[in-house]
Amino acid sequence: MLFNSVQFFVFFALVLVLYFSVGHRAQNRVLLLASYIFYGWWDWRFTLLMAASTAIDFVCALRIDETNDQRRRKVWVTASVVSHLVILGFFKYFDFFVGSAETVAAAFGLSVQFMQLHLVLPVGLSFYSFKSMSYTIDVYRREWEPTRRFLDFALFVSFFPQLVAGPIERARHLLPQVLEPRPALTPEDIRSAAYLIGWGLFKKVIVGDGCAHLANTVFNDHQSFSGLDHLIALYAFAFQIYADFSGYSDMAVGFARLLGFDLVTNFRLPYFASNPSDLWRRWHISLSRWLRDYLYIPLGGSRGGELKTYRNLIITMALGGLWHGARWTMVAWGLYHGIGLAVHRFVSQRFGRDPDGADGRWLPLKIVTTFHFTCFGWLLFRAESLQQAGEMTVAMATAFYPTAWTWPAAITLIQLTLVLSLYQVVQFLRDDLMLALRWRPIYRLGFSLAVVYSAALFWMMHRSLVAAAQPFIYFQF
Repeated sequence: MLFNSVQFFVFFALVLVLYFSVGHRAQNRVLLLASYIFYGWWDWRFTLLMAASTAIDFVCALRIDETNDQRRRKVWVTASVVSHLVILGFFKYFDFFVGSAETVAAAFGLSVQFMQLHLVLPVGLSFYSFKSMSYTIDVYRREWEPTRRFLDFALFVSFFPQLVAGPIERARHLLPQVLEPRPALTPEDIRSAAYLIGWGLFKKVIVGDGCAHLANTVFNDHQSFSGLDHLIALYAFAFQIYADFSGYSDMAVGFARLLGFDLVTNFRLPYFASNPSDLWRRWHISLSRWLRDYLYIPLGGSRGGELKTYRNLIITMALGGLWHGARWTMVAWGLYHGIGLAVHRFVSQRFGRDPDGADGRWLPLKIVTTFHFTCFGWLLFRAESLQQAGEMTVAMATAFYPTAWTWPAAITLIQLTLVLSLYQVVQFLRDDLMLALRWRPIYRLGFSLAVVYSAALFWMMHRSLVAAAQPFIYFQF
């Protein structure tokens, strides 16, 4: 398994001590070794897979760069992309496609059974594969010069603060920071890093793990609960997945900043999005941009007419859903968002509405509508099967009554999310993700005390909800 929280903080402290005692080139070697130790702590065998993937892309990028023969360039970039797809297909999708083939055969009256491998999915495989793949594609497009320093490229691929759950960094942003000496840390860097790590921990441990208990209670036994309970559990999961994933991203940015690195922002208050397009400019931003640049645009983007644009949106999001997991519920989730993007584009263009939702009179309604559009998508994401998603949807429409679980759960959910929600309202109104750092010291102190007090109070009142740490949701992708 990966480090637990205490182990990671001890590990990171040791890395910091060694890191700041040596020069730039040695710092990179320290980070590379630390990254492989961090990843290998879970299962050392999968470090060999990451190393092999890294070596393939390093060689392919050099071969692409050294020739102007377009056919040879295509051969090498294809070799890079196919190698990643084969690895992903083998570890992540083999059993999914085999099981789907058996289901299709059964629909035609054929009883067949294929061998399934039941392989363990390497943690973070999709994240570092997409990062490394984008490097060779950028070299092929002549948008980036390949590096000839293999160990530094290996650090770019394996950089441990964001290795297992992103953000998905591009070479043009992260690799120069690896190759060149990092600037000295400033007091502002340390303050902002501490803020991001502390706020990320609060979101993950208190909000995310607490909401996980509420969501799991219903989703794991949905037939024992009413439609109103299902709705509360759905809201709980919406906050869980946001607090869990954005909390990880905040901490990743914070830990990287203490090492002198600047990572991209991965979340920008997504539940204040005013339409489906705005949502994907705010949620998992690094993946959204990756899908746009390496899938949607190569498919044709918005060129070739409206019907092809709608097709490209739907295909891109369906494949984005499949990236999240080898289940038909994930494909359905992706299709749902793809159709939502296509419908939003159609309405915006036909009726002249501002696609960014800047109309102040209707903005609150648009935000509430988009939030509930997003929440229904989370039902598909969280459900174990399409059947479960359908049953819960029907229950929310036909069995909407309270039970003994309803009101205690609703009160707990409000307690869990109140500080987060109020602070993010102010962040949204001020358009400032680092708002607390701009406040006067007395206000910052008050905010910090409010966070600590609410966390301690909730821990004492609902210790069972957060006593058992939940793994980060996106580690499974």
